[in-house]
Amino acid sequence: MEYLTHEKKEELEQELNQLKSVRRKEIADALEYAKSLGDLSENAEYHQAREDQANCEDRIANLERILKNAVIMEGHHTEIVSVGSTVTVVKKGDKDERVFTVVGSEESDVATGKISNESPIGKALLGKKAGDSVSTQTPKGEVTYTVKKIA
Repeated sequence: MEYLTHEKKEELEQELNQLKSVRRKEIADALEYAKSLGDLSENAEYHQAREDQANCEDRIANLERILKNAVIMEGHHTEIVSVGSTVTVVKKGDKDERVFTVVGSEESDVATGKISNESPIGKALLGKKAGDSVSTQTPKGEVTYTVKKIA
């Protein structure tokens, strides 16, 4: 199951539409041009266009699967961390607060504080309340966070 915000769903729908309407035609035109060059066995343009076509069709199928099975997250305020929650945590031995938004894996972007519900810290935070501590294994060793606030 894939969790998406309304914004991400719209973004994926736009990408899907662009791939189906614009990109498919571009690839078909490239294939026609490459065929016109003759001998397909040693035709780099043809082989590249076929590879582009396969990649495009794979992405279309993947987007259709994601959108078909997506659960749209509603903005909500609960006392328990769930997908869609914005969580303020403090790392053990640190005074600085960090803010994470727990999102589906398709939307995760650590640089902007969006962590996947399937990531180690995302999994550890799910179901926790303010005041709870969570520990998770990272490449640098075990890290413990205390949940300060959930929005």
